[in-house]
Amino acid sequence: MPAQMIENIQTKGGNTMSDLNLTFHSDRHSGQTAHTLRIDALHPVRQWLDHVPVNNPTFARILYKLIPGHCPFERDIVVFGRKLAHIPPLCKLNPLYDQFVGLRFRSMCYLVDVCGETI
Repeated sequence: MPAQMIENIQTKGGNTMSDLNLTFHSDRHSGQTAHTLRIDALHPVRQWLDHVPVNNPTFARILYKLIPGHCPFERDIVVFGRKLAHIPPLCKLNPLYDQFVGLRFRSMCYLVDVCGETI
């Protein structure tokens, strides 16, 4: 199906199919062109997290303390003062990482700008 046709197809609620984050790709191994439909199932959760209002000082403090500022899984394994291995930050593997970081940032900005707290 050509991409132009897909953009014109309407779904329930008036949203176009392109609003549902659909992607098409071809299978290069078989020599045939096979289109696969993938839907981003986390899109509603991402939208909800992006639109969570931060307008309460208590709620903002809880979010700021609950969401870490850096990846807690990143570690250096040191034995007898020598670095044996490094565990890379794994937070980027979280599909909602950007939304959580944004929520923490909005909480911090609310505490600093509106409440006048120093962090």
